[in-house]
Amino acid sequence: MKKILLTAVVGLFSLSAMAQDAKPAEGFVFTTVKENPITSIKNQNRSSTCWSFSSLSFLESELLRLGKGEHDFAEMFVVHKTMQDRAVNYVRYHGDNSFSPGGSFYDIIYCMKNYGLVPQEAMPGIMYGDSLPVHSELDAVAEAYVNAIAKGKLTKLSPVWKKGLCSIYDTYLGVCPENFTYKGKSYTPQSFVQSLGLNASDYVSLTSYTHHPFYSQFSIEIQDNWRNGLSYNLPINELMAVMDNAVQKGFTFAWGSDVSEQGFTRDGIAVMPDAEKGAELMGSDMARWTGLTAADKRKEMTTRPMPEMDITQEMRQEAFDNWETTDDHGMVIYGVAKDQNGKEYFMVKNSWGLSGKYNGIWYASKAFVAYKTMNILVHKDALPKEIAKKLGIK
Repeated sequence: MKKILLTAVVGLFSLSAMAQDAKPAEGFVFTTVKENPITSIKNQNRSSTCWSFSSLSFLESELLRLGKGEHDFAEMFVVHKTMQDRAVNYVRYHGDNSFSPGGSFYDIIYCMKNYGLVPQEAMPGIMYGDSLPVHSELDAVAEAYVNAIAKGKLTKLSPVWKKGLCSIYDTYLGVCPENFTYKGKSYTPQSFVQSLGLNASDYVSLTSYTHHPFYSQFSIEIQDNWRNGLSYNLPINELMAVMDNAVQKGFTFAWGSDVSEQGFTRDGIAVMPDAEKGAELMGSDMARWTGLTAADKRKEMTTRPMPEMDITQEMRQEAFDNWETTDDHGMVIYGVAKDQNGKEYFMVKNSWGLSGKYNGIWYASKAFVAYKTMNILVHKDALPKEIAKKLGIK
C-alpha cells in the first residue's frame, strides 16, 4: 500500500515536472520601481508630429510635478507655427535645406518662448473631418507649395507668399488663436505660458557623441534640427546618470530615439539583445536556434528577458556615423521598472494611442536607451549637481 502510494506520488511529481518543461518560457513581467505623474496618452495617428506630442506631453508632466494641475496642450498650434518658420528658412536657402513635417524638441522650446502655447480646446487642430491627425494630404500640399516658391523660376518673391502658406495650415489645422478663454479666464498664447510659470530657459537638451568635445554644446547634425538648437555633450555614462537621477527625483523628460531597431517592438518592449549570448541559453533548442536567420533570432530574443549587448561610447558613435542610429521618434520617459530577473527598464509614454501590450506604454532597457538615445530634453534641476557644474549650468 505504501509502495503503491509512493509510486503514485513520484508519478505525480514527474508529470508536474514534464508539464513545467513543456510550458512556454515566461514573457516579460514588470514591477514598477518609481513612477512619476503623466497626462493621458495621445495618438499622433498618421502624422509626423511625435516631436510636438512628446515635448508637450513632457511639459504637461512638468506642470503636474510643479503642482499646477493637469493641462492638455494643443500639438497643432506648435506644428502650425513651426512649419511656417521652417518654410521661410527653406526658401531662404533656395530649397537647399530640409522641409519636412518632422521637428525637434527645440522647436517646442522656441515656440513656447516666442509664440506661447494654447490648450487643446482652443485649437483642436483637425479641420478635415477626422477624429485623429491625418497629414498625408497636408504634407503633400505644403511641400508642393513651398518647393514652387523655393525652387521655381522666380526672380523675386511676392510679398504674400507667406500668407498663402499660412492659409494652407489654417485650412487643415485651424487658425492659431490670438486670444482665447480657458477655465473662465482670457489669455493670449504668451500670457497663458506666463500664467503656468513655464520658463523656456529652465530646459536643456543633452546628448552623447565623441565627434564634439564633452562638456560643450553643439548642434546635432540631423535634418529636423533645422533651427540648430544646441545640446550639451556628455559621456554616455553621465547621460544615463542624468536620466536615472531625473526619474528618482520626480522628473520626467522628453526622449529622442531611434525606433527602427528590431529590438524596439510594436508590443511595448525596447531591448538590445545579444544573439551570441542568447545562443548559450537555448540548450536543447539549439538545433532550431541555429536554423533561424539573424532577424528571426533577434525577434525571438524580444519575447522574454534575455542577455543584452554591452553598450560602449564607441558603439554609439559608430551607429550615428553610419546612419544606423537615426532621429526617428520622440517619447517621454517617466519611470523605472524591473523585470522578473531584477533588470531595470525605463517606463516610456508613447504617442501611438493605447497600442501594444501595455496600452501605450513601452519598457525600454537601459542597454537600448544607452545605445539609441539621440538626445533628451529635461529640466536643468534634474541634473546631478556635479554634472551640472561640469556643464556650467546653474
